[in-house]
Amino acid sequence: MHTMWKGTISFGLVNIPVKMHAATENKDIKLRQLHKKCKTPIKYEKTCPNCGDEDVKSEDIVKAYEYARNKFVVLDDEELEALKKEQEDKAVEIMDFVQLEDIDPIYFEKSYYLSPGDGGTKAYALLREALTDTGKIGIAKMMIRSKEQLAVIRVYKDAIVVETIHYPDEVRAVGDVPNVPSQESVGKKELDTAKLLIDQLTTEFEPEKYKDDYRTALMELVEAKKNNEEIEIGGETKAKPDNVVNLMDALQESLNRAKSEKPKKKTAAKKTTKTAPKKKATS
Repeated sequence: MHTMWKGTISFGLVNIPVKMHAATENKDIKLRQLHKKCKTPIKYEKTCPNCGDEDVKSEDIVKAYEYARNKFVVLDDEELEALKKEQEDKAVEIMDFVQLEDIDPIYFEKSYYLSPGDGGTKAYALLREALTDTGKIGIAKMMIRSKEQLAVIRVYKDAIVVETIHYPDEVRAVGDVPNVPSQESVGKKELDTAKLLIDQLTTEFEPEKYKDDYRTALMELVEAKKNNEEIEIGGETKAKPDNVVNLMDALQESLNRAKSEKPKKKTAAKKTTKTAPKKKATS
């Protein structure tokens, strides 16, 4: 794995040299934009709408913060680099230990694997075992790509993982979500049936069984067109449900389908032992 970052994780007086690696990868299929007439990729030039310059060079571009509409504070690259280095040179200190269940999934952002750096194997194993035995996770801050990130340090299988999490002010208030019912009377019969349906559809989480059907179909289409094969798109489409339905009828029908589609548990076949036929006595 490519090393994205090197640093030190510390808790108390324990320092662990570590290397960070991306734990996930984006599998989205990126499509290029071509000129329809000649199939050439379209270019996007850097232009200045004020001066009319049509090809602005990289060295003529500066970074700035817009504090009001069309009002900017220009920041020099040297200032930004110095500030970035000052933060990166700090050890990643675990500030608190909490329960994983205390953090709502809405805060989680991206996962990274940590591997021990030179001389850090023993301390790495110590932190891993301590986290595993206590069932706790660490809360820390770290600089990743010019941004100070709030992060969770936890164990996933045999590796220590850093999960970047959003700051509270980055999570929008639930109260701003439109049309969320505050209190709605729910009938006991509907609620009981909904609980039965959830129970019927409950299973163990097996991530391997979930596939990106669209990405698979898109790649099959690309391969077929690349090889000049015949293309057939379409097939069975699920019927759209009616907008106006009886809630109880919908729940009951869903429950019936779930029961019929759920695979039956295999029962162990009874073993039958055959006895050899007795030999006739000879006189």
